[in-house]
Order: sequence, then C-alpha cells, then structure tokens
Amino acid sequence: MGGAIVQQYIAEGHRVVSFSRNYHPWLTKIGVRQIQGDLQDAAAVETACKGVEVVFHTAAKAGVWGPWQNYYGPNVTGTRHVIAACLKRGVQRLIYTSSPSVVFDGNDQEGIDETIPYATTFHAHYPATKAIAEKLVRQTAVSDLPAIVLRPHLIWGPRDTHLAPRILARGHRLKEIGNGANKVDTIYIDNAARAHLLAEKKLAEDRRLSGRVYFISQDDPVPVWWMINAILAAAGRPPLKGRISIPAAGRIGAFFEAAYHRLGIAQEPPLTRFVVSELSTSHWFDISAAKNELGYRPLISTAQGLEKLSAWFGSMNSLRQ
Repeated sequence: MGGAIVQQYIAEGHRVVSFSRNYHPWLTKIGVRQIQGDLQDAAAVETACKGVEVVFHTAAKAGVWGPWQNYYGPNVTGTRHVIAACLKRGVQRLIYTSSPSVVFDGNDQEGIDETIPYATTFHAHYPATKAIAEKLVRQTAVSDLPAIVLRPHLIWGPRDTHLAPRILARGHRLKEIGNGANKVDTIYIDNAARAHLLAEKKLAEDRRLSGRVYFISQDDPVPVWWMINAILAAAGRPPLKGRISIPAAGRIGAFFEAAYHRLGIAQEPPLTRFVVSELSTSHWFDISAAKNELGYRPLISTAQGLEKLSAWFGSMNSLRQ
C-alpha cells in the first residue's frame, strides 16, 4: 500500500520521504528519501515527520495469530507515535489506512456504510488493535490534526506481500468453506492508492472532512471463492478442490488454535476460527460516501487488475528462471 501511494505521489511531482524498517532500493531509484526505523521508536517517527506536510500512515502488523503485544505495539503504540510526531512537527494532514475488520462481528455484512458501529467483540488481535488505532486518529482529527480514515478491503495486485502469498501458500490444502455464495468486496492496489491521494486532496480543500471514515473497494462484490481461484489462476495454479461445511471448519480451526497454544507454536495455524468466519460470510460495502465526498471511482476493473496481476506473476517467474 505504501509503495503504491509513493509511486502515484511521485508521478504527481511531489517530494516523498518514506519511513520503514527496511531499505528498498527501488524507492531510491524513483527519488524517494528513505528513513529506516520502527513505529515503536517515538524519536525515529518524529525525525521522519520533520519538514513533512502530509503523512500517509499505512504501516501495520497484519495477521490472525500471535501475542497481543505483537499487534498492539506497531498498530496502537505506533499510531500514537505518528499522531504525536505529526502534532509536534506541524504536519498539516494525516491519511490513515484502517480496515473494515474494525466493524466485523462475525456475521454477514452486506451493503453496510460508515454508520455501522465498531464491533464489540473481536476474534483476532489485528482488528482489535486497528479499531483502537482508528479511534485515536478520529479523536485527534476532531480538534488538533486534520485526518481522514480509509478502510480498504482485501487489497491485492502486483507486489502483494500479504493476501496473494497467503492464498498461494495454502492453495494446495485449502478447501471451500460453506456453500460458496457469500460475496466480498476487494480493492486493486492502484485503486486503493488513488483513493488515498484523493482523500488528501479533498482534506486540503475542505477541513470539515477531518475525522471522516470511508470504505473503499472495487464497488464490485464477488464470491470469495471465485476471487481466491482467480488469484490462483493468475499465478498459474489450479483451482481449489473440495468443500467443507462451516461447522466442521470451525471445529478444525478451534482444534488447531488449542493445539498451537498448548504446544507454544508461534507460527500461524493452518486454520483459525477467525479465518473461517472471514471466508464463510459476506462483507461488502456501500461506498457512496467515498464517491460523493472524495470523488473516488475504481479506475481499474477487477478483470483488468487480474490481467495485471497475472503479468506480474509471469515476470516474477521469469526472473527466477
């Protein structure tokens, strides 16, 4: 997400500073000044914000497994540090990348908009800590720091380091859960990045948007298992085989969670109850607010995005040969 925003921002003629734990040679090639550091280091975050007009805060610890502190540190403490640095260094606008999972309660969510309340119970540490962080940004935006929160859902595309790799790693043993009718929203990476740039521009024009939250997506809900198979196909992999009922998948997830906890295994189990609920329910959104207030429209269709993803997978395979 951060890399795609940087590319589009550079293309518009802006000067960009990036802050991340690792050095990325391709960023230097396109003229980005890089600063290495950790979000949990307040001084490092403040240094990165010096002389900066706008901050896009996209970094987070994502996932469905691991100790609470592994998520709370980057997602909550890190966001506190970003807010504090923005205020101290006089940053004029903050665009924060959140997640629709902050409102996901384990049930179908079809055509919901931003009026839906936060979930009261979370089944993984990632959405729980993202909800805390999002609230911090919104609270600050009301009085001190102009900020907008975006909730992109299931970001995918070239250079994906999260969704596609998880699907490819599990594709050979993954089975469809439920009847396959549940639909989800996704968003192609370039569309998501463009939404962030639009949010920044609109906030600069109208500070009354500060504190607002927007769902952003392809505006094209698709069956979740169709999308998973489409990503597998883009990578040259065969489609999934077999199906399992939701109750049976839930029992398997609970078994793995208990076993991994008991044995102290740090790596993510093959299946968890949170993943089962994500894969077996519908979650798609009414993005009218983003359309009307930010001027957002997905410029790259799902079909076009899948073609681009397939081409990228092909180029990666060529490099390995």
